[in-house]
Amino acid sequence: MGNAFWKLYCLDHGIRPAVQMPRDKTTGEGDDFFNTFFSETGAGKHVPRAVFVDLEPRVIGEVRIGTYRQFFHPEQLIICKKDAANNYACGHYTIGKKVFDKIWKLADQCTGLQGYLVFHSFGGGTSSGFIFLLMGWLSVDYGKKSKLEFTYPAPPVFRAVVEPYNSILITHTTPGHSDCACMVDNEGGHV
Repeated sequence: MGNAFWKLYCLDHGIRPAVQMPRDKTTGEGDDFFNTFFSETGAGKHVPRAVFVDLEPRVIGEVRIGTYRQFFHPEQLIICKKDAANNYACGHYTIGKKVFDKIWKLADQCTGLQGYLVFHSFGGGTSSGFIFLLMGWLSVDYGKKSKLEFTYPAPPVFRAVVEPYNSILITHTTPGHSDCACMVDNEGGHV
């Protein structure tokens, strides 16, 4: 879902997958959306201020080989060596510090951090256990910053027997940490 967000954002603002600035825009002028959602590397390339995290490689692997593969900085695409196996506890306890260091680094690069957009699904170990850990951490370290949560529900037919439990755990634990939560559903997205 995060990858789809960036594709639409780029289409709306005339940004090509090659990550070049549109000819009619320069940073620092009137519409400064580039500095809001992008950071510029030393080579003049604009990369999203985004971190993609998953405990299993399939989804991030699709980002790495897709149309926007050059769009994201490789350090911001985090795959851990151990899969959560749809386990809430594994997602909650296995990857924290590595991911938080990346988020801190991105936050430090911002001159006026306003908040976070968090995209995740329900049901999996990363999308439930880790998201609860992340939202709690953001509330503690960035309490006054906005945290907008976009969730994608689990498919009607569960892939793993624990998905309903993971969904219940995440819906019970994140409301206190999110300023606004939007559920996005698309039956065509369930594969």
